[in-house]
Amino acid sequence: MYAAAWKRRYGRHLWKRIKAHWALYLFLLPAIVYYAVFRYYPMYGIQIAFRNYKAVKGITGSPWVGFQNFNYFFSAADFGKLMRNTLSVSIFTLLLSFPLPIILALLLNQLPSARYKKIVQTTVYAPHFISTVVMVGMIFLFLSPSSGIVNKLIESIGGTRVHFMAEPGAFVPIYVLSEIWQSTGWGSILYLAALTNISPELHEAALVDGANKFQRVWHIDIPGIMPTIVIMLILSAGKVMNVGFEKDYLMQTSLNISASEIISTYVYKRGVLKSQFSLSTAVGLFESVINLTLLVTVNWISRRISDSSLF
Repeated sequence: MYAAAWKRRYGRHLWKRIKAHWALYLFLLPAIVYYAVFRYYPMYGIQIAFRNYKAVKGITGSPWVGFQNFNYFFSAADFGKLMRNTLSVSIFTLLLSFPLPIILALLLNQLPSARYKKIVQTTVYAPHFISTVVMVGMIFLFLSPSSGIVNKLIESIGGTRVHFMAEPGAFVPIYVLSEIWQSTGWGSILYLAALTNISPELHEAALVDGANKFQRVWHIDIPGIMPTIVIMLILSAGKVMNVGFEKDYLMQTSLNISASEIISTYVYKRGVLKSQFSLSTAVGLFESVINLTLLVTVNWISRRISDSSLF
């Protein structure tokens, strides 16, 4: 009874707020519709992971099999290799590519010449706008064993030509280094914006006290952008299992597949090419649960040790 009364009272209060600020809620409506239609409604299809899905029978008409698809994936011979490859690419990418935009932003922020700063920014931002297909084409071209510039340089110093794209051990370094080259400049934009919010008076006071550039960066700039760094780290941790499918698939060859086969490419081959929709949905759901767990865990740790968190 008390709950019903509270619900009626809260409902009237909510309706009054909507009437008072209807224009703001109207602006919010397209975003709500978008998320409801394209984000929440498709979750209805998650149950395919627990069914032996047949397109002719539909989702509800397909027989329920429980965790059979998950058990099949976990007991598959490829499970260990898929997890190892996915984590190798994602963790190395995170460890190496996450701090570099921060360092680049701190360095750019210290440039005294505005013109030179713009030239550098334009140069390092440009790779971001190269499409993945073109990017992978450039990788194959530069690393070609017959005409690639890298092999020509190796040969010029007395080395032997290497077929990089045929070497499983070279796949992760190539992927990570190309990702760093393409994303570091663009990723620094957010940190440069955060640096502009730091009060110049703090730097002026530090100069009066005799602080050098390194001391000002360490004690003023880095603490000033730390909340942004923490938020970006939490978001990055929530995407550990989501290695870029398109780039990995395009870089994949029959000779490096032992290192390049990851969960995303496995889902594509099983779900699209072999029409194993239930298995691919189960694998995708497993991937999402891991990402959500990591996101919540890192957010909890951040909230415990600092004042910055997503929720």
